Amino acid sequence: MLRRNTRLRREYLYRKSLEGKERQHYEKKRRLREALEEGKPIPTELRNEELALRREIDLDDKDGAVPKSLIDDEYAGATLREPKILLTTSRNPSAPLTQFVKELKVVFPNSQRMNRGGQVISEIVESCRSHDITDLILVHEHRGKPDGLIVSHLPFGPTAYFGLLNVVTRHDIKDRKAMGKMSEAYPHLILDNFTSKIGERTANIMKHLFPVPKQDSKRILTFANRDDYISFRHHVYEKHGGPKSIDLKEVGPRFELRLYQIKRGTVDQGEAQNEFVLRPYMNTAKKQKSLGA
Repeated sequence: MLRRNTRLRREYLYRKSLEGKERQHYEKKRRLREALEEGKPIPTELRNEELALRREIDLDDKDGAVPKSLIDDEYAGATLREPKILLTTSRNPSAPLTQFVKELKVVFPNSQRMNRGGQVISEIVESCRSHDITDLILVHEHRGKPDGLIVSHLPFGPTAYFGLLNVVTRHDIKDRKAMGKMSEAYPHLILDNFTSKIGERTANIMKHLFPVPKQDSKRILTFANRDDYISFRHHVYEKHGGPKSIDLKEVGPRFELRLYQIKRGTVDQGEAQNEFVLRPYMNTAKKQKSLGA
């Protein structure tokens, strides 16, 4: 198993190293194609390679013209089988954190919760790989309040790091009659305002945590981005008086997420390359919207 994981990781890193070369080659072909279409002189640095690039341009089709990204490799087999998720916490979790993770277990279908105990991250990741777990979710806390959530896709990544804010669990809501019943059906997803490149990447990580729902599923999960804060809401609905009268009830839990890092690797790989890092203390940080408009 260790040799197999080492070989797969080596193959993945090799494909990763080729991506930069393929991107440079694609840029050369794109610049040559633009010069030919607009009737402009061919750039000086491309004249020695002009004949070879022209032959490749003639042979390119729409699918092969754009080089494939690592993202295509990471989620290539995601649609072939349903996600299988492992939920765990930091060491010595408090009662509120344990309660929150129990509710997350119902939010994510096909998930199972594990008591962390004394296990280190590398042991958990290896165990997940050997049991065909597709995603590992770690929840952290500060003084009894959940404050961090890590989503790591296996076997090669990516890993997204989120800050958790304004967590309200079902256990905290006293008016139980106003709440809907917690459904375990596969949910429909609403991903709102993830328009930038990093936003699309984040939405891609989120949506692959959930299997494809049935058409008549009455459960809805919403991830709405406002000013780089992702609001999570969980609803169920009923049609008591026909299609025009819909009774919508919030089920819970509810919380806000703030993305602060995406790494091209699993959570146990400290040397993995950063794809995105939040820089909140730069002078232009207030003007920038990382995830969407």
